[in-house]
Amino acid sequence: MARTLDPELRRALAERVRYYHELGIYDFYRRELEPSRLMETELAVESTPAFVASTYLPQSELREEMSARKSAVVTNAIEDNIFEILTPKPEHGVSDPVAALKLIREDLGDCTRCKLHKGRTKIVFGIGNPRAELMFVGEGPGADEDAQGEPFVGRAGQLLNNMIKAMGLRREDVYIANIVKCRPPGNRQPERDEAETCSPFLMRQISVIKPKVLVALGATAAKNLLAMNAPMTELRGRWYDFKPVGSDRSWPGARLAVTYHPAFLLRDPRQKGEAWKDLQMVMKYLGIVSPKKAAE
Repeated sequence: MARTLDPELRRALAERVRYYHELGIYDFYRRELEPSRLMETELAVESTPAFVASTYLPQSELREEMSARKSAVVTNAIEDNIFEILTPKPEHGVSDPVAALKLIREDLGDCTRCKLHKGRTKIVFGIGNPRAELMFVGEGPGADEDAQGEPFVGRAGQLLNNMIKAMGLRREDVYIANIVKCRPPGNRQPERDEAETCSPFLMRQISVIKPKVLVALGATAAKNLLAMNAPMTELRGRWYDFKPVGSDRSWPGARLAVTYHPAFLLRDPRQKGEAWKDLQMVMKYLGIVSPKKAAE
């Protein structure tokens, strides 16, 4: 039988979640301990980069996360209604994805939640069909994207457009976004805290669009979405089930595939054939016939 949460811990958790809501972060998950300590599981509430994954959380880390507030040991079965008193996401209950995405963009505002805002020109929110069956997620904006405020508009974007066209689709048919919405200095990879701060907004976008398929472009996007660290050779060529925490229960979630980032393909064109295999797997799942085969 589940124990009742200590009232002081309950208040502390509610205060922490309200704090994250003020930052625009709404998605959370609970980390579990190893089986030998499963009967004494601590509750850890923090922003998630994407997919729900079970990891280990020592008691010392939990206390640090709770900012020295009282930590109580509770069973793994926690009251489901613990966060009912908290404010729902602004787009909650909005059926029109266009309006819902607008609310998310307004909630993002002139974001200063992480250090990436210091060097940006424009926030790169995302673009495309709000009802798209196919969504691409890249790493982060580059110089061209930062200047125009739109993802994938530079050389890598032109190649992505060609990849989409080869699938028999138009750029307007899909939705395109990134793990982070501000350009990292020198086009470096987003740091962990930057991705974790920004990804809740991406999760909300995915929850609104409800695509059938997500394609992670490159290792950085894949590792952040899947919350796993593995080489591209292991990540590619298979399907993953993906559904952000708090999504509409009627939506079964998306299938996620991993392929090379267009910028990588520009550096190593030899891998274009492998990327095409990944896209063909996506096309088969979505029932898309390539223009070349259709002509035959």
